[in-house]
Amino acid sequence: MDLRLRDLEDADLDTIFVWESDPAGVRMAAFTRADPGDREAFEEHYRKVRAESSNLIRVIVAGDEPVGTISSFWIGHDREISYWIAPELWGQGIATQALGLFLAVETTRPLRGRVAETNPASCAVLEKNGFEEIGQDSGYAPGIGRTVKEHLYRLSGG
Repeated sequence: MDLRLRDLEDADLDTIFVWESDPAGVRMAAFTRADPGDREAFEEHYRKVRAESSNLIRVIVAGDEPVGTISSFWIGHDREISYWIAPELWGQGIATQALGLFLAVETTRPLRGRVAETNPASCAVLEKNGFEEIGQDSGYAPGIGRTVKEHLYRLSGG
């Protein structure tokens, strides 16, 4: 699939809200808002992340259609990545290809990724792009209302 990345636009938010409130996606991501169907909380979240100038947020586009999002941001001293693919397009290699494109734009290293145990396919996406698993952790996942084990990844180098 021929993909490109572009800046997030206001018009994308309706589509992203649908993706991020999909129950199967929430189970796999786990670490989402407590009520993924709360549009007001969604809007507030995106106001905050878009206002932070160090956040890098891109829409993944195939043809003229948005098919996902990918971003990087600081959590403490760690630069982390996140991505979300339209549920109807899972398993087509979009996340793997988009992450490869994104790594040309996001050059901070090390770069970290976290994957909930409920999403083994995302572990493969990171590994195909050179990330190495560096450990595991557990934390409360508001999106599914329980503690979830996470796989921790790092991309080193430059």
